Amino acid sequence: KKYPKESNFINLDKMKAMIDFLYEQKLKKLIFISTCSNYGFMNESKLADEETELKPLSLYAEAKVSIENYILEKFKKTDVVATILRFATAFGLSSRMRFDLTVNEFTRSLALGKSLDVYDAETWRPYCHVNDFSRLILKILEDQKNNFRFEVFNAGSDANNFTKRQIAELLAKKIDGSKIKFKEGDVDPRNYKVNFKKLSNINFQIKHNVKLENSKLLCIRN
Repeated sequence: KKYPKESNFINLDKMKAMIDFLYEQKLKKLIFISTCSNYGFMNESKLADEETELKPLSLYAEAKVSIENYILEKFKKTDVVATILRFATAFGLSSRMRFDLTVNEFTRSLALGKSLDVYDAETWRPYCHVNDFSRLILKILEDQKNNFRFEVFNAGSDANNFTKRQIAELLAKKIDGSKIKFKEGDVDPRNYKVNFKKLSNINFQIKHNVKLENSKLLCIRN
């Protein structure tokens, strides 16, 4: 958002160049990591599935949608097993921790005794643990029957659809002395709950739940 020219150069132009390069390598499989934020803004009574109209609200999501279409057009006439995964927002401990993602950011701030300002508290997002993302990618890589050719999957689980307020309140129950302020004003208009039924149809189950896992993140206190 701050650097739109650089954003499009990296996430759109150079990504297309990378896809072109990979196309020439005669790949067997290609997995593109997209994002559920492609859905942008949804009525709270509806769950976005893979057939829902995409309404990207950021340059980042616009680029993801464009690359999804580019891949489908590029590889459609080949034997490549191209699969698109629309990731939910990641959380969980990893060797390369990110603290700019909701669950991790909120946990870190509260565990360190900082005051947490929460904007757009009632907006919905889906979440998914990094280990579940890894398991899903591995499942696709190991598949020998081309079950995932030109398939798009929302990657996450219905049980991990939460508002920012719900995330903050869950953490407050785990962390004594939590200081949370729910602030007025719309900072981020995205609001979407997502349907992940298609994953269960391929016999893949998400193992990690935000309600159960956030306490494990508290080891960052040390």
